[in-house]
Amino acid sequence: MRVKDKSIIVTGAGGGIGEGIAKRLAAEGAQVLVNDINPAAGQQVVEAILRDGGKASFFAADVTKSAEVKALVEAAVERHGKLDVMVNNAGWTHRNRPALEVGEDEFDKCYAVNVKSIYLATVHAVPAFRANGGGSFINIASTAGVRPRPGLTWYNGSKGAVITTSKSLAAELGPDNIRVNCINPVFNPDTGLAAEFAGGPLTEERKAKFRATIPLGRFSTALDVANAALYLASDEAAFISGVCIEVDGARCV
Repeated sequence: MRVKDKSIIVTGAGGGIGEGIAKRLAAEGAQVLVNDINPAAGQQVVEAILRDGGKASFFAADVTKSAEVKALVEAAVERHGKLDVMVNNAGWTHRNRPALEVGEDEFDKCYAVNVKSIYLATVHAVPAFRANGGGSFINIASTAGVRPRPGLTWYNGSKGAVITTSKSLAAELGPDNIRVNCINPVFNPDTGLAAEFAGGPLTEERKAKFRATIPLGRFSTALDVANAALYLASDEAAFISGVCIEVDGARCV
């Protein structure tokens, strides 16, 4: 049990990568607070964890709203007595298209969900971490923030901001024994945003185009990302902070 009894929040955990992370951490003994804006989806994940003998509960919150993120952190402390780890997984992207064709509302949503959420998590979780003698942020960024490509310009920028912000926070919060790390997944066709990344329906042609850029010859899976999150959440990574783990089959080499 690599994270036994650790109190962990996973945002955007109603499906996809977040669901995989929540289930993997629970299987290794964590008390997981599953967060999503979709209560039905989030509750299904909780029920699956409980059926497998894990510990989990659900809390609905919009990660772009300060009061709701505050309530999310407070719920974790109330239910588990502390907060050890916050996995900032919730994300959004505009559809793959030329930069000038992305609307202002799409741009705003992209930065609110992907970047403002990191700000709000920091504002509200850091006091809980300090009260606990330390803690860990795991921010799910993207290979797009390391090797950007045309068509997702504003999304790429938002994930680049997550990476730089995480490194800066790692340096600033280190004296409080708070670790801050990133995971950069490559394309995963099983996420709810896959068609947006691809610019349309996931045809075999589109998938082949993405797959051809990954030296290991396959896409990332939720379990690939979850295994990286498990390591960063565990005491095995006690001296790891300010790093980005590319879960990408050498895509960024």
